[in-house]
Formats: sequence, structure tokens, C-alpha cells
Amino acid sequence: MTLFAVGAAALGAGCGGSSSAVREAAPAAKASCPGAWRAGWQALADRIQAPVYCPGWMPSPLDAKIRGPWSTLNSVSRDRSYVEGFAWQEHLEEVHVNLRGYPGSTKIPTCEDEELQAGKLVVKHVPCFAEPLPARKTAPRIAATVYTVNQGADMWHLAYVWRHDGSLYVLSEHLAPPLSYRQVVANLDRMLRSLVLLEPRA
Repeated sequence: MTLFAVGAAALGAGCGGSSSAVREAAPAAKASCPGAWRAGWQALADRIQAPVYCPGWMPSPLDAKIRGPWSTLNSVSRDRSYVEGFAWQEHLEEVHVNLRGYPGSTKIPTCEDEELQAGKLVVKHVPCFAEPLPARKTAPRIAATVYTVNQGADMWHLAYVWRHDGSLYVLSEHLAPPLSYRQVVANLDRMLRSLVLLEPRA
């Protein structure tokens, strides 16, 4: 069973309403990178010398201020790939969004996955993003594929993956209470439409 089916069944059974801390997505205004968030995303673009996407909207109560109160993952690798994670947690509820970029590479990266075989733990290399859906999600200058089985910090997330100018980009959100499957998709759709591409400064 794919994450799509597992998430829809589990969330449909356990999450009839939504928390007061989380609101559903509403129609998005013209995309812009908020001033309070822009400096961190511009600094990231400058650091890796590659374009990055700043989200103009985030699901409540999150914001996208790098190193801000909701920033939980801020990592840049030697190959200049990056992941910025933002999360809110309370009891068994969570709102968790990741944004990734892989400058200079359009290939789906590989992740390590452990599996028990004949009583031994075997490490396999698997695609970090797998089981794509046929329909694409679109926004200005973006045509994203939805991946439903993902690894690492994107496990149990829905991931929107697209390519721009020779690089791979990923936007993902955790399928978890208090949000329904439908709400997560609505959030991702709105975030995708809100993205603003920031070029590095010389």
C-alpha cells in the first residue's frame, strides 16, 4: 500500500476536525517573499551560489524564517544541496514542511534504507523520492511531480518535485494530524503557487 493510501485512510479515520492552531489554505495572493523571511533565503542563495525558492506562504502556525522560531532543520552539504525544515508539534499533532534544492543536479537522489533480512540488518540504497503520481501540480514556471513514498526527513510526507535550470527542487509536507490528506494537498498547492525564485548576488 502506498503512502497515499495509508495517509488517506489513517487521517480520514483519525482527524475529522482541525486544530485551532491550524487553518486551511485560502486563495493565494500574488507571490512575494515576505521581508521578514527574505534575508535568510537570500543569504542561502548567496552561500550556495544557486537560485533558491522562498515560500510566500506557510501553513499556520509556521513561518519560513530561516533560524526563526519554527526552523528545525538548516543544512547545506558539500555539494551545495540544502534542506530547510520548519515544524510545529503539540502532543500527537504536527505541521512539518521541508524545502530542498540540489544545485547542478536534476537526478532523484538516493537514500539509505535499512531492512531486516534473515535476521540481519541490510542497508539498501533507494530513491529518496518514489512512487510518483501521473498528474502534475503546476504554478508559474513550475511543473511538479507528486511523490508519495519518500525517505529521510521527508518520510511520511507528500513531496512536490520539479526541475529548474539544471537543478532539482523539492517541497514536502508531513501527512499527520491535525491535518487531513485534503488539507495537506491544499497547503502544498498554495505553497507551490507562492514560491518566489531568488537569484544569488554576485
